[in-house]
Amino acid sequence: QVQLVESGGGLVQPGGSLRLSCAASGSIFSINGMGWYRQVLGKERELVATITRGGSTNYAHSVKDRFTISRDNAKNTVYLQMNSLKPEDTAVYYCNAGILTVTKWSDYWGQGTQVTVSS
Repeated sequence: QVQLVESGGGLVQPGGSLRLSCAASGSIFSINGMGWYRQVLGKERELVATITRGGSTNYAHSVKDRFTISRDNAKNTVYLQMNSLKPEDTAVYYCNAGILTVTKWSDYWGQGTQVTVSS
């Protein structure tokens, strides 16, 4: 069984920084793309950033130049460094990964971590 466990969320003032981590564990043969998404209550989940196994990245326009996604393939972990945070970044952040187990490739999601930007 595969699990994605996020950490690093919390309350931060506008202009502050947070670093999210997401570690994958279990019967993993390989991990393809990894990413971060966020969701505000009552709205659809939206893409924040993605990263390929080779390190190519993609960002939502709203976070470009403020957020940085990275990954450590040896640790099966993806990170999201969030700087210059704004109140509109407040959301539950979810990590996502395409993972190959003994039987097939599947899409996995973490349980989510709350990020609140407020003074």
